[in-house]
Amino acid sequence: MEKVGFIGLGIMGKPMALNLIKAGYSLSVLSQSKAASDLIEAGAQSFATSKELAQQNDIIITMLPDSPDVEQVVSGPDGVLEGIQAGALFIDMSTIAPSTARNIYGLMQAKGADALDAPVSGGQVGAEAASLSIMVGGSESAFQRALPLFQAMGKNIVHIGEPGAGQMTKTCNQMIVGITIQAVAEAFALAQKAGVDLEKMREVLLGGFAQSRILDLHGKRMIDHNFKPGFKIKLHKKDMGIALQAGEEFSVPLKGTALVAAQMEAAVAQGNGELDHSSLLLLVE
Repeated sequence: MEKVGFIGLGIMGKPMALNLIKAGYSLSVLSQSKAASDLIEAGAQSFATSKELAQQNDIIITMLPDSPDVEQVVSGPDGVLEGIQAGALFIDMSTIAPSTARNIYGLMQAKGADALDAPVSGGQVGAEAASLSIMVGGSESAFQRALPLFQAMGKNIVHIGEPGAGQMTKTCNQMIVGITIQAVAEAFALAQKAGVDLEKMREVLLGGFAQSRILDLHGKRMIDHNFKPGFKIKLHKKDMGIALQAGEEFSVPLKGTALVAAQMEAAVAQGNGELDHSSLLLLVE
């Protein structure tokens, strides 16, 4: 098995890294990460900088909040680019701008390394259960090399196409999820105001054409007013911004996306940015 360095041990990254250890991989993490001690206890090695971690591993995975975070880890002082070896593979599993993914691919190629953009969907539950959907952009050979790692973290794994294609697919995913959460929030707020039993309404709608995973899981969250993340609304707001940026780049009007992005902006302004994205309901209420 190849040696793997994992950078970004947050709500998603920590369980993904643990699943790689469970699958038998030799894993390295950054010592300054808050979750490093848990991973070290599970068998991981630790390094002080991204450069050192990259020097000592065959495959480097990042799972970070936004494009600037990935760029800093890759190109900043003591970053991955300073340490990555020719023949290594860099895999970014964050959700970032497709244009950033393409730029990073070029930087890695210049160092003799390969790169994949491989964002995920499935949330914390999917990360913990190793059932994530993984959408991958990059070469077929790099995808085949990374496939055993992906299989340790996810179930629905698809090579989408060229560099950046994984991130574009994730952008579209976030558009659909965001707009659907807004629809469920509006429907639940309306039904509640009209005196309809939300539990019964959710039950019957799950058996019809409105059925969706969002109606199922986030509908239950809304009924219970349980908005512990999950996936923070401030991060989804970032993703909707990426979608709007892509819409401008390709001259595609994204009016529904713009509306929900504005709702998420308002929710963050209300102080709800740390809550789960299903908390859009609070704004409607």
